[in-house]
Amino acid sequence: MTDQEINRAIQYVTASTSYGRDTVAEIVKTGLGELVTLATQSSRQFDREALMEYVSQWTIKRTGQPEPLVREVLGCAGRWLDDMYEEVAKRQPDVLGRSSNDEGGSAVA
Repeated sequence: MTDQEINRAIQYVTASTSYGRDTVAEIVKTGLGELVTLATQSSRQFDREALMEYVSQWTIKRTGQPEPLVREVLGCAGRWLDDMYEEVAKRQPDVLGRSSNDEGGSAVA
């Protein structure tokens, strides 16, 4: 993800929740950073629930933010990622290795 995309995610989550931009940014950047690390360093595939649980726990420990806050922010960011994934899938299915007839999936496996 580019810095611009990360900032759009932060803006979306900030507008969708009652939390301040700095808090949201810390949580989103920490969570996405760990997802990037997993994607580049692991060959394992994770189901969405296990991945979100791991990233949530990691983010809670790294940021020191309360669990309900982290889960809400990451859940909202996950919905934003799903929406972006679906938009890319519709406009450029070849970028995601899918044909235009494939059913939609989730951004986080």
